[in-house]
Amino acid sequence: MNVLLIGSGGREHALAWKLAASPMLSKLYCAPGNPGMAKVAECVAIDVSNHQTIITFCKNNKISFVVVGPEAPLVAGIVDDLTAAGIKAFGPSKFAAQLEGSKGFTKDICRANNIPTAAYQRFTALAPALDYLNKVGAPIVIKADGLAAGKGVTVAMTEAEAVVALHDIFDGLFGDAACVIEEFLEGEEASFFVLSDGKSVLPLATAQDHKRVGEGDTGPNTGGMGAYSPAPCMTDALCAEALETIVKPTVKALAEMGQPYRGVLYAGLILTKSGPQLIEYNARFGDPETQVLMPRLKDDLLVLLLACADGTLDKVSARWHEEVALTVCLCSKGYPGKFAKGSPINGLEQKFEAGVEVFHAGTTVIEGALVSKGGRVLNVTALGKSVRGAQVAAYAALDKIDFKDGFCRRDIGWRAV
Repeated sequence: MNVLLIGSGGREHALAWKLAASPMLSKLYCAPGNPGMAKVAECVAIDVSNHQTIITFCKNNKISFVVVGPEAPLVAGIVDDLTAAGIKAFGPSKFAAQLEGSKGFTKDICRANNIPTAAYQRFTALAPALDYLNKVGAPIVIKADGLAAGKGVTVAMTEAEAVVALHDIFDGLFGDAACVIEEFLEGEEASFFVLSDGKSVLPLATAQDHKRVGEGDTGPNTGGMGAYSPAPCMTDALCAEALETIVKPTVKALAEMGQPYRGVLYAGLILTKSGPQLIEYNARFGDPETQVLMPRLKDDLLVLLLACADGTLDKVSARWHEEVALTVCLCSKGYPGKFAKGSPINGLEQKFEAGVEVFHAGTTVIEGALVSKGGRVLNVTALGKSVRGAQVAAYAALDKIDFKDGFCRRDIGWRAV
């Protein structure tokens, strides 16, 4: 079958790499893709925000299945439009994608269904938000209500930090001026991934990412500086508890609303003394978590994604390699603030050690040369028998890449190590 994968980041390169290994695949297209994806697929320069353009491309190229990588097209309703045009797609509907598109929507679902999560209040104006902050004090968590590329959450340890975060939101830094203020919870964070076809839920795997730009988890939030899988803190018992108390009630609630959730559901959890609680949902695979999930997945990814779209998830299973996977994000200097583009990258033509994959995140080709074009540029992923083994292998490979305007955290995996 012909498959179209929408997206151009490290997550999509990892998905493309895994999809390309499927015996069911006839041809893989990526829109718009990146230079790394071009090695396993045909990249097409089409505007993915124009849903009619995507539909026309699918019909002209006999696309049987569309896999949507990033959150923005999902929240914009691309799956609804593809479905209406008779084209099968992987991902939630526009309504269901509100689990990621609106923090307030998700918190309201949790409240109505007794799903464990932090206490919260929603605000659409600055003055009442500041009044509430003055009452509850710090530490406190401030969240932009809409999409913010992973950067719209501030864990404010002081009221001054919280005030700045609120001003950022209501000054329009993240688009729509609305926010959620929620209680600060203590505990270790982990990511838990499942597939849902609207009825059945298939647990996938766990991971832990590193959101802050500085070593020791310091500095501003980013889209993610690295990750590893599985997460040692997520025991089988905790996975089972999260599935029963958080994920399944969410899927059931949406089904009862007549809006079944079909796609991957990525639960960001915090492990408190009273058990796992939901921090937030993402309606797509994580980035950079996908870059550590795909190398560990034994089974055919295309089969699993099709089962979601077809409502046959109860007929499939997912098996995982026992090795640990760890990825390090090589970023442009200045990220997550201002950074230069167009810096040359060399050394990717060499043969790396077995178990090492380099996924492109923010690269392009100019006059035949590979250069940077994003904040997160490359994801260097390695497998190992332990977190430490995967860590050593990933950094050894990364140090062979020549990207003078790049930087990375040197402590990815530090909690587990």
